[in-house]
Amino acid sequence: MQTWQKTNDVGEIEKKDKIIESILWSIALPGFPQILNGRYLKGILFIILEFLINVMANFNEAIRLSFIGNIEGTVSQANYQWLMFYPCLYFFAMWDAFKDAGGGKKPYSYLPFVSSAVFVTVGVIYSAQTKVFGVLLGSVWFPMLCVIPGLIIGFFLKFILKVK
Repeated sequence: MQTWQKTNDVGEIEKKDKIIESILWSIALPGFPQILNGRYLKGILFIILEFLINVMANFNEAIRLSFIGNIEGTVSQANYQWLMFYPCLYFFAMWDAFKDAGGGKKPYSYLPFVSSAVFVTVGVIYSAQTKVFGVLLGSVWFPMLCVIPGLIIGFFLKFILKVK
């Protein structure tokens, strides 16, 4: 009994490690975890889509300008028609990596990912004019801040739906 428990604990730890690794690599670049998990076509597709949207949205320059504090430059550099695709691709690729690594077995596990994608997309829409405590955060920082209510609402919906 003791040996089985230790083996089971090791298996659970390895599974959690794989899930965390997949989410972290997906945060770095969508598509990497799919490649790590042997889903080469899907991984390459995510990387190509990430690259296409990133370049067409001028997102790297917006990120660079955000990091050096040039928020007005960030807002003027971003191509919002393309940037609005980014959150859904990003969170879907993260969900796919999470699920492929063994997560997402519980009902409604996808809700925090979906809700975050929606909130971040809305954050992109309003990022050029929304100020937080009088400070314009722009097209990078404000959408990132929108992940927080997205996760809260997603986990809350997951909880409510599981209770019913």
